[in-house]
Amino acid sequence: MSAEVLAPLEPPAPESSSGRRGPLSPLVRYMLVRFALIIPMLWVLVTMVFLLMRVIGDPVTAAQGGRLNAEQIAERKHAAGLDRPMLTQYWEYITGLLHGDFGTTLTDHREISGILTHYGAATLELSFWALLVAFGVGVPLGRLAARYRDRLPDVVLRLFAILIYAAPVFFVGLLLKLAFTPFGWPSSGRSSTQTELTLDNVHPHTNIMIVDALLWGDPKIILEVLQYAVLPAIALGLLTGGVFLRLVRINLLQTLRMDYVTAARARGISERRVVRKHAFRNALVPVVTVMGMQIALLLAGAVLTETTFEWKGIGYELTQYLKARDFLAVQGIVTAIAIIVCVASLLIDAIVAIVDPRVRF
Repeated sequence: MSAEVLAPLEPPAPESSSGRRGPLSPLVRYMLVRFALIIPMLWVLVTMVFLLMRVIGDPVTAAQGGRLNAEQIAERKHAAGLDRPMLTQYWEYITGLLHGDFGTTLTDHREISGILTHYGAATLELSFWALLVAFGVGVPLGRLAARYRDRLPDVVLRLFAILIYAAPVFFVGLLLKLAFTPFGWPSSGRSSTQTELTLDNVHPHTNIMIVDALLWGDPKIILEVLQYAVLPAIALGLLTGGVFLRLVRINLLQTLRMDYVTAARARGISERRVVRKHAFRNALVPVVTVMGMQIALLLAGAVLTETTFEWKGIGYELTQYLKARDFLAVQGIVTAIAIIVCVASLLIDAIVAIVDPRVRF
């Protein structure tokens, strides 16, 4: 019998140091895909805002009609470029956005980018305080509801979550003003006029009241700024707090059914420690995920909250320009809000992908 000669096995090709899927890490590739998806989303949003502002009619006539004659309106339209073809206006608008130019208001001839820079800090500050209230209300109460599942505390807290989520922000704000104003609690503006004049002298001036107050260093001013922020933060934060409460409850109940939690109980670990050390942290991951969607809810609620409490941020300015029928200003501000929501969603996705190993790229 002749011996059968076997061909030697070829050594396997060495794997690249970055893994089997290519030179980019899975996280980087995931973020590049998310960024690529945001570009067409932004384009669609910007285009929709542009077209909707044109559907309602001529912005100059809407803003100045009845106060200017036909010749003056024609001059304003020519100065704003609104007498050019629609495609030309659209191209100029898109190219301007790429250079950070959101346009100029019709009523007071201000750069919209300057308005966003000045008043955006106030909205950022209000959103920060509202998120603190949302976490302070939603997370511990959601944990408490899960611990007493289907018992009286759970039923009461679930009803409370539905109530604060369903109640309109302006209605909650008005109730807070009616309840606390008789006791002398500040309910209008971001601080007193004297404090605003004082903080205007802070260098660097951030227009974030609490930061400027800390830079000034006067405890009385810091306390006053915090007092003015309490009611708007509660009115806006309760809206998101209801979402967090229900989300923490549901995810904590699901986590408590996992095998590793059962194993911890079998080892004789107390229920309080099981909830705190083993289940609670994993139940918070979906809360971080939902934060991206809640940012849009916060910004939408900020418009009504700022109007109710005369908190002069982007939402307050948006309502003023809506009253003046300055649709070019509305167009620029709404576009900026859409961009902020998309960028914030991208950042939240990055955070979730980093902290949650269950995310698949």
